Amino acid sequence: MLETDLPHLYIKGRRLLPIVQGGMGVGVSAHRLAGAVARLGAVGTIASIDLRHHHPDLVEQGKRCRDKAVLDKLNLVALEREVKAALDTAGGEGLVAVNVMKAVAEHAVLVRQACASGAQAVVMGAGLPLDLPELAEGFPDVALIPILSDARGIGIVLKKWMRKNRLPDAIVIEHPRYAGGHLGAPKPEDIKDPRFDFPGILESVFQLFKDMDIEREQIPLIPAGGINTYEKIRDLFALGASAVQLGTPFAVTEEGDAHPNFKKVLAEAKPEDIVTFMSVAGLPARAVLTPWLANYLRRESKLQDCAKSHPERCASGLHCLTQCGLRDGIAKAGQFCIDSQLVAALRGDIGKGLFFRGSESLPFGAAIRPVRELLEYLLNGRKPALS
Repeated sequence: MLETDLPHLYIKGRRLLPIVQGGMGVGVSAHRLAGAVARLGAVGTIASIDLRHHHPDLVEQGKRCRDKAVLDKLNLVALEREVKAALDTAGGEGLVAVNVMKAVAEHAVLVRQACASGAQAVVMGAGLPLDLPELAEGFPDVALIPILSDARGIGIVLKKWMRKNRLPDAIVIEHPRYAGGHLGAPKPEDIKDPRFDFPGILESVFQLFKDMDIEREQIPLIPAGGINTYEKIRDLFALGASAVQLGTPFAVTEEGDAHPNFKKVLAEAKPEDIVTFMSVAGLPARAVLTPWLANYLRRESKLQDCAKSHPERCASGLHCLTQCGLRDGIAKAGQFCIDSQLVAALRGDIGKGLFFRGSESLPFGAAIRPVRELLEYLLNGRKPALS
């Protein structure tokens, strides 16, 4: 485990470095990245969605397949492989988590598979994870960690879970103003709402704990979004945070599971290249303004005017989301196949890919560096010499 003067994070009796690598799909955070982070003593996270694209034999089996049951099974096989490979890389150090989006149609099956495959934690966002304790029933050693964005949502989850005699093992508090991918705000105009700011929400959650007779130490709070310096981390610890979560800075490390072109796009993006738009899931999302996204946004209004509901509009055949703007004809949501665009990004296709990214600058600028160097900086403020 790396050295640090920051307090350690404790989850399920494990002593961990207080850094969580966020889950990034499709395939951006798989076994290579999550295992490398865990091996150094922190929390590495595999994004559970559509992992088959890292496995040539599974890709071959899924070619030209439109049978959702077959594709779902291939993804479960891939998830099991990725969890076991990450645990093997970690070598008993740190913690290997699996991120499951509540908005995904197969979220219940993915949670069960993650637990059965040996994941040490399940992290769930993109919706209120009210049923996560039931989904993970029979796996008492698996930590359960919801991702939420405001005190109201945290209160709803706590009340529901406490009726089941369960508390979260930690809570990730994600700020929609800065995070990448799908954002925890109902509308784009809500993203800058002060209720999401870390000082206020941490204070509100600690008061919530007091009102509900929960000791502060029982549930570590983990801010996420816009955290890119050692100084910001220290400031958040001073406010009562127990750890922090980062996504984009880990995505561009040498161990990141995506194509080098993917890392290049994220690392070289300027502030004006990063935009917020409505995703097919009906949530605001943040990504790099690549040629595909620029072209889509030019046509968005026209596509929304033509929105219609039909199962055959699902371009991937996976029917991955419980609610999809394209498939279900929801005019206010995005009108594109998110799976197809994210897979293109994973493969480094700059012309066709959707490249999710957080809004803030990266610790090492455009440099692609190892996970160890990123953790050393986040934990101790020491930067490597960069050319």
